[in-house]
Amino acid sequence: MSADLAIDVRGLVKKFGKKTAVNGVDIAMPRGQVWGFLGPNGSGKTTTIRMICGLLRATEGEGKTLGYDIRRDANEIKLRTGYMTQKFSFWTDMTIRENIEFVARLYRLEDSRLRVDETLEKLGLTDRQHQLAGDLSGGWKQRMALAAVTMHRPRLLLLDEPTAGVDPQARRDFWDEIHHLSLEGMTVLVSTHYMDEAERCDRIVYLANGQKVAEGTVPEIITRSGLVTFRGEGQGVRRLAERLKGRPGLDHVAYFGSALHVSGGNAAIIQSAIADEAAHDVEWNEVRPSLEDAFIAMMAEAGQDNRVHS
Repeated sequence: MSADLAIDVRGLVKKFGKKTAVNGVDIAMPRGQVWGFLGPNGSGKTTTIRMICGLLRATEGEGKTLGYDIRRDANEIKLRTGYMTQKFSFWTDMTIRENIEFVARLYRLEDSRLRVDETLEKLGLTDRQHQLAGDLSGGWKQRMALAAVTMHRPRLLLLDEPTAGVDPQARRDFWDEIHHLSLEGMTVLVSTHYMDEAERCDRIVYLANGQKVAEGTVPEIITRSGLVTFRGEGQGVRRLAERLKGRPGLDHVAYFGSALHVSGGNAAIIQSAIADEAAHDVEWNEVRPSLEDAFIAMMAEAGQDNRVHS
């Protein structure tokens, strides 16, 4: 196992009774990078993250996180990892500062008062430090949670859908901070459903039905999908959408803003379908498939979830 890898796990399996949540996942993630963890709900992303950071013991598989064995050294991994859960998990009847101070005591940080002040300042929370956490908007709760999970200066940051339910400006500010942390040497793995967030990552891992089905940079993932995409623009695209959906060879028909994307594996079949539904007020052009096009194609390719449920 390489010392240059923050995460180096192989064959991770997690079963809950008869249900297999994760089935043979391998991840080799270099230190200092930002990776996106994609997949539909129930694909095993959260379970995998929890095995990586020592919160769940793998049923099968092996590996290391930050050089520590995921089975033997779970406590060491936890001390050196920041984990921001999908649901806000701090104390709503305490102020921002009280929450951060409590976390500082949990980690037994030296110079805790100074560390709390620095953390509040760094995340732009100083002016709101006496506000109750329960009264914060989604974006400010997110920022407070990020402060809490990074104040002990972890070497690895695991974020489980951290921007769900927050406004676009808060998401943008959050990602600016993530890349700032990465420049300081922190390794970041982010679970997300947002394609624009995935495109900010150095590399993407895609899970479906508990298995890793793709890994690579955004251009690599798009190229590997083998998709061809045509973009239709004009007043008539809405009436064309329903007529094109379900036609053989058209794997994906969906709106992107005011335009219509039609994707499949064969350009000639798509062009023939478009020609059959010719409309004088719609202009078609072949475009590079988007990550969302590839994402939906991978979902379809993964097929039905056949994992055993209890």
